[in-house]
Amino acid sequence: MRTALLTIILFWLCGIYPAQSQDFSAGFSIHEIPDSIWQKMQGKTYQPNDVIGRTDLRYLKLMHWDYDGKTHYGEMVCNRLIAQKLIRIFIELYRQHYPIQRIRLADEYDADDERQMRDNNTSCFCFRKVSGRQHLSYHARGLAVDINTLYNPYVRTDKDGKQIVEPATGKPYCDRKKNFRYKIDKGDLCYRLFIKNGFVWGGSWRTVKDYQHFEFHP
Repeated sequence: MRTALLTIILFWLCGIYPAQSQDFSAGFSIHEIPDSIWQKMQGKTYQPNDVIGRTDLRYLKLMHWDYDGKTHYGEMVCNRLIAQKLIRIFIELYRQHYPIQRIRLADEYDADDERQMRDNNTSCFCFRKVSGRQHLSYHARGLAVDINTLYNPYVRTDKDGKQIVEPATGKPYCDRKKNFRYKIDKGDLCYRLFIKNGFVWGGSWRTVKDYQHFEFHP
């Protein structure tokens, strides 16, 4: 009963009413990390550390549409501080049929970021450092989400002037003047929802462009 009431309140806050919501309550939910998921995370997205623990994280169940108009069920682990924000965002993305190809735990890719980006996976928590840097990523605290990662690559230039693109197969999508599926633009629905909920977009950074990346600063 409590879960159902919270779901109704959440839909109301998002502007989604019973006549519109249909069976959304079965597709969007927040949970403490289940034992089965926690076990799957060990040695992959979760490493022993002094920064974040199991009680700081939440497990989300989400529904999403792909580019071909098919609905799917996804799952994500995030920091509890942004769990409700993400539910609000993904409910609205689903309501407006915003295309997201897949939302799977990074553990299914053995926490290999290149592998999951090549698969255009959308995910959040992974205890790791920033690519090419020594400091922890916001993903390590579950405070960053990467959306449609193949088509919205991470791009930087190294000290020798060489362009680094991650995933490597994302090079065709570095030219943001072109139109292509799953592209995140400044001003589109995905961008507007994340910004409205207090996130920063990596596509707006100056020295590095991370078009897939939205992070929250508590």
